[in-house]
Order: sequence, then C-alpha cells, then structure tokens
Amino acid sequence: MYRWQIASTIAEHGVVGIVRATDSQSARQRAAACLHAGLEVLEVSLTTPGATTVLRELRDEYPNALLGAGTVLDATSARLAVDAGARFLVAPSLHEEVISTGHRYGAAVLPGVDTPSELVRALESGADAIKLFPASRWTPESMRDVLAALPQAPLVPTGGVSVDRAPDWIANGAVAVGMGSGLSEGDQAEATERISGLLRGIRQARG
Repeated sequence: MYRWQIASTIAEHGVVGIVRATDSQSARQRAAACLHAGLEVLEVSLTTPGATTVLRELRDEYPNALLGAGTVLDATSARLAVDAGARFLVAPSLHEEVISTGHRYGAAVLPGVDTPSELVRALESGADAIKLFPASRWTPESMRDVLAALPQAPLVPTGGVSVDRAPDWIANGAVAVGMGSGLSEGDQAEATERISGLLRGIRQARG
C-alpha cells in the first residue's frame, strides 16, 4: 500500500482509533474490541509497554486492518514501529526526522500541530495528514476558520474529541478524527453500538 493510499483510507474511514494502555494485554483487548466493532484504522501508542509486540500480533491477526503507531517522537521509534507493522505514524509534535524516516520506509506520517505556523511547516515537510492536537484547545468552528486560509491542509483533530461532537469536526472540514479509550468502553455489544453510531454520524456529516 502506497502512502497516498494509506492517507486516503484514513480519510475515507473518518476515524483513527487510539489504543493507549498501561500493559500490553489491556492494549490488545481494547484493540480487538474496536476492530471487532467495525473500526478499520487503529493506532497503538508507543507509550504502551510492549507496543511493538502488540502491533506485530495485531498485524498477524487482523491483516485487513490499517494499523499505525502513535506518540512517535524520533527516527528510531519510527523505524521500530514500521518494522513492527505500522503503516502510518502519528506524533504529538512536529519533527521532520519522523516524517523523513517514515517516508523512507513507506509509512504515512501525521505530525501534531497546534498553530497555523506549525501547520504550514508540516505541509512544507511533506506530512501526509496533520494531527490537530490537542483538539480540546480548538473548536470545529475555529478549525474551519483556519481551513478557510489553508484549505489544502488535511486535518485530523485528536485529543478531546467526543463521539457526539465527532461529526461536527468532519462537517467543518476535518478529514478524520482521532479518538481514544472512550471507543472501547463497556462490553463488546456497547462498543459495537458506539462505533457503528460514530461511523454513521460521520457519513451523515459528509452528506
């Protein structure tokens, strides 16, 4: 899969599920709950102990899922994540070495930005999409104002995006949203209902 196909799949799906846990077993359980519920794009945060092992296991068990790594802070972490099966890399900040390393090995990269100046730098650095982080410091409307000046920016608001408000971000121009542990809370039936409703809301927001 080429980088443009990876970015296109993220945009088409509209949601990047984020798995972050205090141990690898919990991470696998949360990931499985999301994937079984119909989520097709998932990142495992490298803050999770054994994150690369979790990625390898998920890659083998769910070959059709688009898996990525989150909280990628340097070139070494980027290479290890790609070797473990990550096809996209997400960072909370903007580091050109993460972008260049990810691209060298075929991964799409979504660096984190919080200002229009950082957003422009990310575009100049070749970001495949851009994580607007933390989204809690923005609103869908303020993001739309930035996109009026920079309509070429493929933004993925992350950090504080709720299931209820996710469609608002999409309706105001985001290509996708990043969402964490709230997706997999409760039992499998609850997770499935929540994720199904989220995906349905995103489709409706796109018209």
